[in-house]
Amino acid sequence: MTMPAANPILIPELRVMLAEGDTAGLCEVAKELHPATVAEFSEGLDDGELWRFLAAMPVGIQAEVFPYYPMQRQVELFSAADRAHLGPLLESMAPDSRDDLLRELNPEFVEEILPLVAKAERHDIRMLLSCPEGSVGSLMTTEYASLPAEISAGEAIARLRSQAPDSESIYYIYVIDAERRLLGFVSLRDLILAKPTSIVADLMQKDVIAVRVDDPQDRVVDLLARFDFIAIPVVDDRNRLVGIVTHDDVLDAVRQEATDEAQMSAAIAPLGEGYLEAALVSLTWKRGIWLAILFATAAVTAMVLARWKSPHAWLVAFIPLVIASGGNSGNQSATLVITALSAGDCRLSDWKRILRREFVVSLMLGMLLAIPGFLLGLAYAPDPTHALVIPATILSVVMVGSLVGCVLPLIFRSLGLDPALMSNPFVSAIVDVVGIVIYMGIALAILG
Repeated sequence: MTMPAANPILIPELRVMLAEGDTAGLCEVAKELHPATVAEFSEGLDDGELWRFLAAMPVGIQAEVFPYYPMQRQVELFSAADRAHLGPLLESMAPDSRDDLLRELNPEFVEEILPLVAKAERHDIRMLLSCPEGSVGSLMTTEYASLPAEISAGEAIARLRSQAPDSESIYYIYVIDAERRLLGFVSLRDLILAKPTSIVADLMQKDVIAVRVDDPQDRVVDLLARFDFIAIPVVDDRNRLVGIVTHDDVLDAVRQEATDEAQMSAAIAPLGEGYLEAALVSLTWKRGIWLAILFATAAVTAMVLARWKSPHAWLVAFIPLVIASGGNSGNQSATLVITALSAGDCRLSDWKRILRREFVVSLMLGMLLAIPGFLLGLAYAPDPTHALVIPATILSVVMVGSLVGCVLPLIFRSLGLDPALMSNPFVSAIVDVVGIVIYMGIALAILG
């Protein structure tokens, strides 16, 4: 869920209303505005003031507003709250938003506050919390609409009127048997357009696309993107319906995954929280561990250069150009392969095609860059023959960089790791060492 930025403009007015005990005015403000807007302009209140502000609203509106506060603020508010506020709020929150919050709280604190929640809600909470992080179950909500197969369309619509207030989405209605096994689904549109005497079993679609509760999140993301569903059902190992995943929950997961991959591509371990909310020690560690790895590879490059005793000093000026050519081409290849693997455009079994394509493309790119490289080398080399070192090296380094950049993500994926771990700076660091070795080798071969 998108987090609002604190808006200090209305804070003085809110504090005046709180001081005057204008509960009706505060409630009216909360009812008139979108929950995200309410969270935005009230976030600047301190914890005590914010709880008094929330207490002025009906609990249903509280439950809509609360998830729009930053997760760290939600945790702080729960930790500082009067226990009497927590039970009704937890019961009214959407199951997926509630699950996200409870996963961030101390497990002992969660066990302490769960008795404040009704027994039926406690069962749902424990079931969702038992789902592994990163699984479909951690994304799903248990608020869905369902119908038996043998009732008429008219009776189905009557039942949906009572289910709608507690359902996150009623556009798709799932048809289940007495043991909650998933039989099919019917859209609200089909029910409305059908004759009132039509039987749900005759209206439903039986070829249901569903996901298992323990499937990885990537699977539900791929299915929703491929079929343009609004929601997709989640079943257990006995094909019993346990929840649904809606498109907005998937959007949050995709946004978080994109953030994590962008951070990994910059050689930063995923923060898992907002930049400003991350602890400084944690932020230093997650950046420092990768910087240390990159420093070690750069140290190897320095040691290789230190052993290079050559009277051709003009070659030193081309070291940054050579390294940049290989590193940039490697980064491009790595990024293309990582995004293709993530989007499902290619699979590990396509590795031969990937290598062939990168070989041909890198050969053309290397030749493209070798021409201006040769012309630049002529301006500095004492002899035209010596200038051949530059284009030969550029061609070789670009090809090696591209092949390294495409192979490493494939290796990571084959090991069951996220290809994004093969971050661009890490590819550059590897190519730097190889590039310097190639440069020295070609220089020795041509210059003697």
